[in-house]
Amino acid sequence: MKNRLVCIALAAAVAGTLAGCSGELSNEYVTVTQYKGLEVPQATATVEEVTDEQVDQMIEGTLSTYAERKEVTDRAAQEGDIVNIDYTGYLDGEAFDGGSAEGADLELGSGSFIGATDDYAGFEEQIEGHNPGEEFDIQVQFPDPYTRNPDMSGAVADFHIVLNSITEENIPELTDEWVKENSEESETVDEYREEIRSALEEEQQENVDSELASSVQSALLEKIEIKGYPEDEVNEQVAQLTDTYSQMAEMYGMELGEFLEAYMQITEEEFNEQVKEAAQTTAAFDEAVKLIADKQHLEPSDEEYEEKALEYAQAAGLDDVDAYEEQVGEDLLRKVILREAVMDYLVDECIQVEQTDSSAE
Repeated sequence: MKNRLVCIALAAAVAGTLAGCSGELSNEYVTVTQYKGLEVPQATATVEEVTDEQVDQMIEGTLSTYAERKEVTDRAAQEGDIVNIDYTGYLDGEAFDGGSAEGADLELGSGSFIGATDDYAGFEEQIEGHNPGEEFDIQVQFPDPYTRNPDMSGAVADFHIVLNSITEENIPELTDEWVKENSEESETVDEYREEIRSALEEEQQENVDSELASSVQSALLEKIEIKGYPEDEVNEQVAQLTDTYSQMAEMYGMELGEFLEAYMQITEEEFNEQVKEAAQTTAAFDEAVKLIADKQHLEPSDEEYEEKALEYAQAAGLDDVDAYEEQVGEDLLRKVILREAVMDYLVDECIQVEQTDSSAE
């Protein structure tokens, strides 16, 4: 739990860009015994050539998100349709728990519901051929074993079905016209395929970078000797962490203490202790970042700050840096941008070491 809180505190502070990488630096709070050439495990994630099949799969998935739904009223349901149904399940004439729903959407052929057995057709198959507004009964057999509810394994059940509506999805065809309307970078299908290929390559590189950054972060933390903590920074981190978990509890309609005991199996007192430790670790990490930034002259220029601030703002759906600064606070934004610059530098300076079976242990 404590490690998790530390990770959340650091991730919140660096907005997903944390990493951490000889020289000794010191101030009143910390001493960084090493920050260049930190040895870290070689990343297990790799960047491989993107295949045409992977590009096709990505494009198919993207096109499906642009599918238009059209209600069908002049034919029976068929495989591929999305049906809206009410259903009630019965065992030996008695409705059973979890076997009923109203207004449920189901794609026929998706295999989401009970499938066919040797003696009974599947749930979805038996809806095919029925028209909107029809009520009918079907009989299915639960698989054996049935892991979701072992007590139902092999059981034969009756379902009363009301077919409320049928909808078909029309997935657009990949054409130059579609590309022009939906891509900001490409105008033809060939260009769009290369755009997707580049995006997949970038995603692989991001996975490598993320893994490496996490390793470097851990390595740097091990090279920080703590002499004390900046009280204001610790209090700020405590407030941020507590607020994060309070919002999570609110989403579940619970008080913080109730949420912690129900979902994290700790008391509020234990939580407060661990939050403080995590906040102290983050504050010490921040002091190390400031020392490294000063030593290596990594403080972003005004122009670099504006560019990076705009990047963060756009990622949050805003084009106005001033509005974004007002939303998150300029001090915090400058701190995040500085951390990112330092962490990029440290990652470039670190040394990846191939792991053997013995070193992994």
